Amino acid sequence: MDNDFAIPQQTRVWLTDGVFKSSYQAYSSYLIGRGYSSWSVRKYLCSVAHFAHWLRKRRVKLSQIDEALVRRFLDEHLPRCDCPSRTPRCRNHVGPALNRLLVVLRQRADIPPRPDFTPLLIQEELKEFDAHLDRTCGLAPSTRTLRTRIVRIFLSERFGASRIDMAQVKPEHVHRFVVRHLEGCKPSTGKVLGIALRSYLRFRGMHGDHVRCLIAAIPQIAQWRFASLPDTLSEAELERFLNAFDRQSAIGRRDYAMARCMVDLGLRAGEVASLQLDDLNWHDGTLRLSAGKARRTDVLPLPTRTGRAIAQYLTGGRPASDSRAVFLRHVAPLTEPIGSSVVRNTVRAAHARCGSDPRLRGTHVLRHSVGSRLVQAGVPMKEIADILRHRCLDTTAIYTTIDISSLARVALSWPGSAS
Repeated sequence: MDNDFAIPQQTRVWLTDGVFKSSYQAYSSYLIGRGYSSWSVRKYLCSVAHFAHWLRKRRVKLSQIDEALVRRFLDEHLPRCDCPSRTPRCRNHVGPALNRLLVVLRQRADIPPRPDFTPLLIQEELKEFDAHLDRTCGLAPSTRTLRTRIVRIFLSERFGASRIDMAQVKPEHVHRFVVRHLEGCKPSTGKVLGIALRSYLRFRGMHGDHVRCLIAAIPQIAQWRFASLPDTLSEAELERFLNAFDRQSAIGRRDYAMARCMVDLGLRAGEVASLQLDDLNWHDGTLRLSAGKARRTDVLPLPTRTGRAIAQYLTGGRPASDSRAVFLRHVAPLTEPIGSSVVRNTVRAAHARCGSDPRLRGTHVLRHSVGSRLVQAGVPMKEIADILRHRCLDTTAIYTTIDISSLARVALSWPGSAS
């Protein structure tokens, strides 16, 4: 198969006679099956061959290959590589090629699974904590992942591989941990850090540990709810944003349909990425959200413009795939479901093309704009909360602070303004 990609003779020898001689064909098939171009497959194979040459000189066995060895090759060898001139040396090409190689080798059981360096006792503790967040607190997977990540750092710094004993944790330990990790963080990030630790300490309290003084030691982060107004886009800015998509191309139709979901329905990036074909009810004109942040199933009306944009993508842009996801990748690896990062990057790129203020280039500004438009249209607060899937009306109330026309009607005249 390597002959199909015009691989240089010396590189082919490294590939066919080296440590990957029994696996490079599977690697090629993996790349081709995910839509990589011939140019990309050739570059990736040459990068793997280069790695094989380096491994052979060091007499490294296949079973010894892992992330640490790849990092060593990228950090130590590539910068001072004196291999033949046509050998790939660009880290941006070689790095992704070797990351994909590790995936294939693990699928074939040629190398051990990726190790988790977290001590076993902490792994078990985090597993129990995650189950508590899931079953008792009902938190979304992304929230649970963030909280367990913070707690993992705390426990690793405090106990290492030793037994977890909360009696050994003092208030000053908790306070110093938070203060140290707050350096350079925004208030919102610091607040998340505190919430994660409080959540874990309450979990420990349920198991009989005395944690009241530890919870009290977590600094309160100053972040007042209405200290700043949510950023929104005007109707003219929204129109420029939507016009920034090339709806003649398949990717442009996909990106435009994703944008309409956010502009018309206020969907979050993760909700857009999680949409499934079965969530679309064309007969009733509804859209079901079953993987949202609130972890409940919501059914929203599907606006005509949103439905038309999705239908145009499904019929004239979406590649054939076994996946039931609505929105798929159009670059390698092809036909796989997109992630929320693709949605965010797509929105930022469209904002950049239409010249939006750099402060207003995130996905959440589109959601805020939906809330603002609904308030200005006189939609009752409860209905807005239902559309945006807010659990608490207080969350929705912030949009009343940017309804300038309504505020002007109820505001008192400034003393002396008549003169």
